[in-house]
Amino acid sequence: MTAAETSPVAHLMSNHNKCCAMEEIIEIIARAIVDEPDVVSVTVIGGMHTSILELKVAKADIGKVIGKQGRTADALRTILSAVSVKAKKRTVLEIMN
Repeated sequence: MTAAETSPVAHLMSNHNKCCAMEEIIEIIARAIVDEPDVVSVTVIGGMHTSILELKVAKADIGKVIGKQGRTADALRTILSAVSVKAKKRTVLEIMN
């Protein structure tokens, strides 16, 4: 097995449908960033061509998820768009209070 075949992302993309994989990727990254990982939740609002992922974290962790000048949020959105291209679906990340 190659390193690419054993990576968590490759595992998610091969074993679940693409929408669930996007949801899980954002949740895994958000849990690694915040101080209270048990509070992190991702909700999917799906449509035919566009999905909205709502990321909810503890109030004290909202700044960590957004980052300085929104850089962390932008990075999460970049990762999400890369996964979305593979799923051939537009996905929007909303960070909820």
